[in-house]
Amino acid sequence: MSEHPSELRYTTEHEWVRVEDDGTATIGVTFFAQDQLGDVVYIVLPSVGATLQKDTRMGEIESVKSVSDLFVPISGEVIEANQEVIDHPERVNEDPHGAGWMLRVRMSDPSEVERLLTGEQYDQAVAS
Repeated sequence: MSEHPSELRYTTEHEWVRVEDDGTATIGVTFFAQDQLGDVVYIVLPSVGATLQKDTRMGEIESVKSVSDLFVPISGEVIEANQEVIDHPERVNEDPHGAGWMLRVRMSDPSEVERLLTGEQYDQAVAS
């Protein structure tokens, strides 16, 4: 059984995207990413209003093992940063596809989502 929900889309950099009913997108890191990182202790995210370009750096995530860049899976404007995950980075380990989300974005090009990996494709990518 997959740890990666099928309704999400994924990047090879281990971020996920959920398209919400209102057409916005929620972004986080995958179960696989948080598992590889270990205990997450610090997160830096862009501010509300920031414009993000697909495949560029959007912040960083620090664990007891390492510091890693976070990359933008889809272009758009940040409409919300999850203050709970900034204040309590361990939420990423506890619930990476739920309470551990990082950003909500107003997408500038919704078609970018279709070019991301499906859950099955992502599972295959991390299994190899």
